[in-house]
Amino acid sequence: MFWSQKNIENNEENKAVRMYNSIARPEFAPDRINHLGDDEIFVFGSNLAGVHGGGAARIAYDKFGAVWGKGVGLYGHTYAIPTMHGGVDAIKPYVDEFIAFAKSHPEYFFYVTRIGCGIAGFKDRDIAPLFSAAIGVDNICLPRGFVMCLTEDK
Repeated sequence: MFWSQKNIENNEENKAVRMYNSIARPEFAPDRINHLGDDEIFVFGSNLAGVHGGGAARIAYDKFGAVWGKGVGLYGHTYAIPTMHGGVDAIKPYVDEFIAFAKSHPEYFFYVTRIGCGIAGFKDRDIAPLFSAAIGVDNICLPRGFVMCLTEDK
């Protein structure tokens, strides 16, 4: 059983599902990710040095194949987006690069964590607008808080 199917069965807050590559996936990225299917990627906030010492970065390193010393891009079942090197404007190019990467890799399904909203200290309302171009991209699954921020005024 794929992780996402377990999540759908066990997570009361995330019962909405969507199909991607003939597999049921949650509508929103779950708060906790413990398992991934073969085509699933854990997207997390990192630092440019790739020191994955805490938060989602540590989970990415311990469980899903993030590489110590690599702070940007795809490694194992992870995709690192640096968030610790400046403000939102400094993060935006890396988010844009991720969205373009995801669009060009339909063989993967990407679970985006609340990047920048833990150790880096940003709020959902700060980071969510960076992902506006990800709304409607079938293989990108955003956190509920990001989606709510992006759709609340529409």
